[in-house]
Amino acid sequence: MNGSYHFCAKVLTSSFTNDTIAREVKGLNRVLADWVLVLVTFVWGATFVVVQDAIKDIPVFAFLAIRFLSAGVILLFAALLLKRGRAALRTFSLWKNGLILGFWLYAGYAFQTLGLMHTTAAKSGLITGLCVALVPIFSIFLLRHKPPRGAFIGVGIATLGLFLLSGIRSGTVNIGDLLTLLCAIAFAIQIVLMAKHAREHDPLTLAAVQILFVGVLSEFSSLFMRESLHLIATSLTVPTVWIALLICSLLATVIAYFAQAAFQRYTTPTKTALIFSLEPVFAALVAVWYGGESLTLFSIFGGFLIVAGMLTAEFSGQERAHSRKKQGERPAKQSTL
Repeated sequence: MNGSYHFCAKVLTSSFTNDTIAREVKGLNRVLADWVLVLVTFVWGATFVVVQDAIKDIPVFAFLAIRFLSAGVILLFAALLLKRGRAALRTFSLWKNGLILGFWLYAGYAFQTLGLMHTTAAKSGLITGLCVALVPIFSIFLLRHKPPRGAFIGVGIATLGLFLLSGIRSGTVNIGDLLTLLCAIAFAIQIVLMAKHAREHDPLTLAAVQILFVGVLSEFSSLFMRESLHLIATSLTVPTVWIALLICSLLATVIAYFAQAAFQRYTTPTKTALIFSLEPVFAALVAVWYGGESLTLFSIFGGFLIVAGMLTAEFSGQERAHSRKKQGERPAKQSTL
């Protein structure tokens, strides 16, 4: 608000050069981009609580199927409106890589949502955040990429945070925490594979295909688990269920994707990493404020260490890529998902 006021005041009272106006507009774009990305990250963090409420009434895989099939169809329709999207959809490699990426994305969301049945939303959000710190480990095996030393320091810090957060030291670890750890591993693998394949395909089309595959795999799982059709139909009349589906399908997936695509280019990778690292923090805050959960001092400190480990791993990778770029080398591919 203050930034907009000062900008308008300068337009009315000063003789601006074109360069000055351009700098002001660019500055406003950066501020707007940062706040939009913060809002997107907040929505992602809030989904932990709303999903946990929803799966009290609707079977897990039915929820995931509806969430991702609806989001995937919308994104696919958007891709079909573009010439490059229609061309990309005719290539076999897109569907093959989309299936591979979709499988790991499906595994991550399946483990995460099943874990929410047994652990708190705050712990789920923080443990899921471990995926960022785990990326360097899987980069070694999947990309033959040697991470910088700082990445391993980040993994160590985050692992210590997990130890404090999960309750292992007091013997209170539960199946939900273990399932969420598997979720973080699956997401880390998906991020690494995304870095490998992202530049081979149109981003919107690749996102649409892999999200569609998440929905299809979730539907197969629902049928395999014999989730009750009557229970599913009844649950869709429950406000917490359809509100969660709207938030997760539209806000957290479709709108979040387009917001990222539109605004992330106006900010820096460092700021983006800092903003996205707030997701587990927002998850914990919403869980405490809205969900009525509580965190012990050890859990809070553990969560802090996980976020610190995420940032250490992320920034060490960015610093290495920046130094390579300065030396004229091609930087390692970074995931944008």
